[in-house]
Amino acid sequence: MQRSDLENLKIAVVGAGYGGAAAAKALSLLGADVTVHEQANAIREVGAGIGLRPATMNRFRQWGIHDAIAQVSSPSDYFEILTATGGPIMKESWPAEGDLTHTRLIHRGDFIEALLGVLPEGMVRLGRRLEAIEDRGTSSVLTFTDGTTAEADLVVGADGIKSVVRARLFSEKGPVFSGEHAYRAVISEDDAHGMVTDDNLRMYIGRGTKVYLLPLRHRGQVSFDITALCPDGTWAPHVTKDDLLATVAGFDERIVEITRGLDMDTVNIRAVYDIDPIDTWHTDSVVLVGDAAHSMLHHQGQGANSAIEDAGALADALRDAGSLPEALALYQATRKPVTDELQRISRQGWTEAEIDEVFPGQRPATAGSATATTAP
Repeated sequence: MQRSDLENLKIAVVGAGYGGAAAAKALSLLGADVTVHEQANAIREVGAGIGLRPATMNRFRQWGIHDAIAQVSSPSDYFEILTATGGPIMKESWPAEGDLTHTRLIHRGDFIEALLGVLPEGMVRLGRRLEAIEDRGTSSVLTFTDGTTAEADLVVGADGIKSVVRARLFSEKGPVFSGEHAYRAVISEDDAHGMVTDDNLRMYIGRGTKVYLLPLRHRGQVSFDITALCPDGTWAPHVTKDDLLATVAGFDERIVEITRGLDMDTVNIRAVYDIDPIDTWHTDSVVLVGDAAHSMLHHQGQGANSAIEDAGALADALRDAGSLPEALALYQATRKPVTDELQRISRQGWTEAEIDEVFPGQRPATAGSATATTAP
């Protein structure tokens, strides 16, 4: 699209999470008039640590915000998969691009704060819970629960797994329960019982349970995550410390001790959901990004990275295509095959015995004796 067309483009982003904030940054750099509507009255990201891949960090470099993210994250060289008691299964290098761009580990709260911090003042409007959307073809109108409305040439639905935009225009099917729970906490390095000595992610597998130790050494902390099979699909289930201890029974005793020392008031507990792939992500004036388009299970660690890549691909398409409808079609054609495959792979609730199914040919014949070149 011509620069003059982009500068006259009025864009409303629904949701100020990773995808929404990244889309707002990327689209504003094109010169578009961007407003972000966020339902919360204050931004507070719960959860724990995530990994940002080189492609994601290169997008930040392209947008001029690489250093803002790097300041609140740590570079990481590899991740390891181990048995419940610490026996080696595989060790794999994270993707990296030379000396400039490494996979980086970051706390979710630091990540969203850094993203929002690089947006112009006044771009994000809080307390705007979406109630309805009317697609008029060449524009769309948003109606919020406070009675206010907003009209835009393009609405970017970045409102997450429970997306109102998706439900109103693209698919009425709701989130799908995975049969798992995730228990997440951030603890001090001092409370990790010596299990964290570098900046590399380690995952312990046993009896359908996965325990992740993700260092946040720039904070002096560790993200401690347990993913376990459980039939209770309650969105925010009630789980006791005894339940957690039963889940990690038989694991390395240090993991048991970390669990025993958790303050349950600080543990984020949720049932794990994703969505089925949907056929279409856009009309001529509305488009989905991030979890609203393709929420996926966290087993491959690609949710946040995919949302950032969506934002970059959307901006690229608007810049390169001849019209807004052509740009949205190009964006979907670029991103949907990638995320459809990631959704499929992420649904493989793999165990120690299934490593080869998830990482074909990468498990060494002698456990721990080889290092592969790509990460999940």
